[in-house]
Amino acid sequence: MNWTDIGIVLSARKHGEGSAIVSLLTEEHGRHAGLVKGGSGKRARGIYEPGNLVSATWKARLEEHLGTFTCELTKAHAALVFDDQIRLAVLSAACAVTEVALPEREPHPALYESLTALLGRLAAEDWLAHYVVWELDLLRELGFGLDLTSCVATGQLEELIYVSPKSGQAVSIGAGEPYKNKLLRLPLFLMDGTAAIENTDIEAGLVLTGYFLDRHVFIHSRTGAPPARTRLIDRVIQLSTISGS
Repeated sequence: MNWTDIGIVLSARKHGEGSAIVSLLTEEHGRHAGLVKGGSGKRARGIYEPGNLVSATWKARLEEHLGTFTCELTKAHAALVFDDQIRLAVLSAACAVTEVALPEREPHPALYESLTALLGRLAAEDWLAHYVVWELDLLRELGFGLDLTSCVATGQLEELIYVSPKSGQAVSIGAGEPYKNKLLRLPLFLMDGTAAIENTDIEAGLVLTGYFLDRHVFIHSRTGAPPARTRLIDRVIQLSTISGS
């Protein structure tokens, strides 16, 4: 058994002396792991940084075996953000969330494209907002998409500022006022792509997506939400505190 595909490195864990178990999100084969001989050595370590794009060949005697990867670096996304801790936190969180959320060896071409787009926008001005949108895309792809188009109580299309934690649907300001302490905040930038974005809006967006990820996705993980995502939230909170926004 063997195949060749393009993949995004999600993680690399040392295995034995000098080898590594590498997990990739591949375009055609989904999330897939394999053994890389020498993968934790100094010469290869830079290839298997989370977020890097590689050309991978997987080989195994039987399909159900772990198999081995041979990879060539195509684009070093990790190196481009290594000196920017908040962008590096976004990259790390996206890879960790993907690894926890997706079943192994199940193709998700839409999510592959979505993650590729996110990595490509780390240099853009709206990169933090795009990460929140990416988590919404992930929920939708897994069958847990939110309905932010109209108020669940009235059908109203305007003044949507909350999300119901029960239904995952938007709630208008009027309908939500009596229950606002029980509702999740809906940041305006998720409704209006031209809206100004404050760090507190990003924080609210991460709380929103995190609630439904915890409920539908991370609950199935033995370790819960990935620490990398928690670290990202901490850094966004720090930005909000520093800027006062």
